[in-house]
Amino acid sequence: METEAFSPRGIWRNGDIQSIVSSLPLRRSFVERRARKLTSMSRVEILHCANNVRLKCLRTAQPGQTAPVAVLIHGWLGSADSLYMLSAASELYNAGFEVWRLQLRDHGDTHDLNQGIFHSCLIDEVVDAIGQIQKLIGGRKLCLGGFSLGGNFSLRVAARATEAQLDIAQVIAICPVLHPPATLDALEDGPRIYNYYFMRKWRRALRLKHQSWPDHYNIDEIENQQSMRGLTEHLVTEYSHFDDLMTYLNGYSITGDALSSVAVPTLLLVSRDDPIIPIAHIEKLAKPDSLTVHVSRYGGHCGFLTNPFAAGWADKLMVRTFLDAHGLKLNQTAINSRSNAA
Repeated sequence: METEAFSPRGIWRNGDIQSIVSSLPLRRSFVERRARKLTSMSRVEILHCANNVRLKCLRTAQPGQTAPVAVLIHGWLGSADSLYMLSAASELYNAGFEVWRLQLRDHGDTHDLNQGIFHSCLIDEVVDAIGQIQKLIGGRKLCLGGFSLGGNFSLRVAARATEAQLDIAQVIAICPVLHPPATLDALEDGPRIYNYYFMRKWRRALRLKHQSWPDHYNIDEIENQQSMRGLTEHLVTEYSHFDDLMTYLNGYSITGDALSSVAVPTLLLVSRDDPIIPIAHIEKLAKPDSLTVHVSRYGGHCGFLTNPFAAGWADKLMVRTFLDAHGLKLNQTAINSRSNAA
């Protein structure tokens, strides 16, 4: 399937507007109203992974047991209820997919599930979680989509899918983190609104982690870290096995040969005007035949909007691509689900 160009008009050609409006309360009312059926039908699943790790999922099933399955992974400090997750999930659900919204460790309301703190190199537990989902859906093929850091995780899952015996029909990564040192530079040196936004959310999340595990985290030392770089370095050296910041950051980079083992059909979508993910490193990715890279001129960071009150272009692209992976057409899955329920 060829990817059509995203061609917004007027102010929607501004990457900052795309990135900011996609998370504004102005858009939330539209997305939550559109996702009302999805959220009302969602049920919590706690996935029990290796090493006693527990991850939370929100599962929205279709009638019957034959619907195609889509698993979505949110970005850093997001959750299953982030607007981009709700928007994409509702489009997929309305198209007939069973949708799983996987929450990474310490995201959403899950700070109390695991004593260990989240970091972005925890790929093994995410691969394990996808395997657990595959068992719960009776071995059906699934499609996997991720946004920002979730896109990075999705690509690393794709690279490990064969070894982990995951039956994945298609992967889509939207604005994935490519080379973490470059993303950290962009967040520290770019428009201050992004640094402020993430630091505020991160500090709130770390306080919740401390409240859940007060004997394991020194909140005073954490609060003393004033910069994103300093806080990242403190957390990974104090609370993980990493000796230094750069070793950690390079540990989840997908440049070099990190994607060379991808055998699953995979679409990677980036935009040139993304203020958070510099795309210069797109040229440093391994390019196996199974990987398609689409570079959009516009879209910002996980935006791809034409107005705040419509489904995003990337949502529709995800639906079409996932349907195509199953050899289905739009509405065919919904018709089949209704037939199976009769």
